[in-house]
Amino acid sequence: MSDSARDEGARGGTGAALPVSAGDGTRAVRAGLPEPVKHEPTLPGPVFAAHFHLPGEATGPYTYGRDENPTWTHLERAIGELEAPERDDAQTLVFASGMAAISSVLFSQLRAGDAVVLPDDGYQVLPLVRAQLEAYGIEVRTAPTAGDAQLGVLDGAKLLWIETPSNPGLDVCDVRRLADAAHARGALVAVDNTLATPLGQRPLELGADFSVASGTKQLTGHGDILLGYVSGTDATAMAAVRRWRKIVGAIPGPMEAWLAHRSIATLQLRVDRQNASAGTLAEALRARPEVAGLRYPGLPDDPSHKIAAQQMRRYGCVVSFTLPSRARAERFLDALRLVDDATSFGGVRSTAERRGRWGGDAVPEGFVRFSVGAEDPADLVADVLRALEESAR
Repeated sequence: MSDSARDEGARGGTGAALPVSAGDGTRAVRAGLPEPVKHEPTLPGPVFAAHFHLPGEATGPYTYGRDENPTWTHLERAIGELEAPERDDAQTLVFASGMAAISSVLFSQLRAGDAVVLPDDGYQVLPLVRAQLEAYGIEVRTAPTAGDAQLGVLDGAKLLWIETPSNPGLDVCDVRRLADAAHARGALVAVDNTLATPLGQRPLELGADFSVASGTKQLTGHGDILLGYVSGTDATAMAAVRRWRKIVGAIPGPMEAWLAHRSIATLQLRVDRQNASAGTLAEALRARPEVAGLRYPGLPDDPSHKIAAQQMRRYGCVVSFTLPSRARAERFLDALRLVDDATSFGGVRSTAERRGRWGGDAVPEGFVRFSVGAEDPADLVADVLRALEESAR
């Protein structure tokens, strides 16, 4: 593939550009759509192809199914328009899962002898990632998300990995402050933007080199797709990420990519409903005596609120809190009628889980991560309050 063709594919081809001033709803429903063609669908169906017609020299954007696919192109363009609407130099690459996207950045940018800074309160698979990095001779330093504590271990690092809000504790750090400090020390910066989504936070606008996310969660919102993506503005760094995807083959299926693009059309509707309901639920939980450690960045008295209000446009759909014991938390989850006891978050149907059952998270036994869905907020709050009452018996 020629460099020009590859660049065109990374930007998403020749689809209709949206004005920078477009609102989130307009952007979500129009993102990534190709130029209209008479009698053709507005969103082309998935392209199932392992190879493409390729007579003569191997030029053009599509040669082999592990490298590029037209369905990915539309999705990558759509995500890029959400993550970086004001950047012509931004590229987006989609992956088979969020962990595939995370791994692509870490293992494409780091070499033996390098140092990387990770959050010590981030996604519970990060300890496994740390073990693998260390096995490859990479130094791993960790610090909490809150209080911008990662600043203290930045010197000499090649890459800073930020997760804000953190999962599951919902702490927030100042992305711009950390990015400026990291760049001054010669380090790249990646932000896990899964919990915020591009409608809640745009890390590239805050100075990050990479915005990485699991599209499995709120971006697609229906709990039926595994997907990840990396957006970035550094051409050299993104070329390394693309090469890693090619080597590992961690590519999404065309059907998953098409479903994801279709789902993004309702992102603004889902996000606004879920965020508003999460705030309503958090307010209701504040009055409950059995609830401790309530966290939601949208609450004015939340420890993360001040920084979140400066860099986030929406506060997310996840609320976390702790009940007095493991048994109480399990009774509460069993008593819920409108909420599924399931892992993951961001879906249109509310889910909750006792997070400690997985291990890997430094949380109390009664810690509950609650993902607010799109149910009527009054119904959801009533269900939660009833379950709390029943769990006390």
